[in-house]
Amino acid sequence: MLYKNLLASILWLLMLVSFSQAESPKKVLLLGQKRDHPPKSHEYMAGLHVLEKALQGIPGLETHVYNADEPWPEGPELLRDADAIVLSLGEASRWEQIDAKRYEALKALAARGGAIVGIHWAIGGKDAKYIPGHLALMGGCHGGPDRKYVMTETDVKVADRNHPILRGVGDMRLNDEFYYRLKFAKEGTVTPLLQAVIDGQPETVAWSFERPDGGRSFAFGCMHYHELWRRTDCRRLIVQGLLWTLKMPIPEEGVAVDVAEEDLQLK
Repeated sequence: MLYKNLLASILWLLMLVSFSQAESPKKVLLLGQKRDHPPKSHEYMAGLHVLEKALQGIPGLETHVYNADEPWPEGPELLRDADAIVLSLGEASRWEQIDAKRYEALKALAARGGAIVGIHWAIGGKDAKYIPGHLALMGGCHGGPDRKYVMTETDVKVADRNHPILRGVGDMRLNDEFYYRLKFAKEGTVTPLLQAVIDGQPETVAWSFERPDGGRSFAFGCMHYHELWRRTDCRRLIVQGLLWTLKMPIPEEGVAVDVAEEDLQLK
């Protein structure tokens, strides 16, 4: 079994190297903000630095971490050159649309098939007026005055075992802040990936979205606590969500997403 897994990993790396040599590296922007909650929660920038470490060693990616706090004047220009964005910030639906130039750059990214990933509070916002625009980009939204969330420990089950994003990812039990009763796009294809048992019923907390423009998005509503970045399954899910949105191959056994202990520490 070890030999088989090693061989599969080598073949996957060869595929990625071939993929990366055939094209220029994919420019991935990891976009965060200052923490807006008590320490150890909503540690947006710290989480993105863990993700950056987990992405090291994957051929064909060029990653850049940016603090995208307002006013972020360089944002539209950076977005114009990006192949993918990972959003780990507060109220992304509002953040996306509050600056007209930024919003146009985001829509242009989507129109050219760019990859979009959202983590935790980046899957929504408080104001309902931003929901339609966010749904077009992310496929799902925790938004508006009727949005629901709960702090709890619960089982999180795999909803689609055949989806490439979930390779090497199994059922989990997570203690986190869960957003639920989400709103989903009517156009395009939304595929639930993980569902949490909340109030006795399954609620989608991670999904993939094949957008009408031909591009892809992925979202994971968990990761409220920085501690969850210690979990291999959570890191793997997010890394593979990014690779899927970029239409890059994912090995059958899942991507190795090892990081050093020092990378997980809050500074």
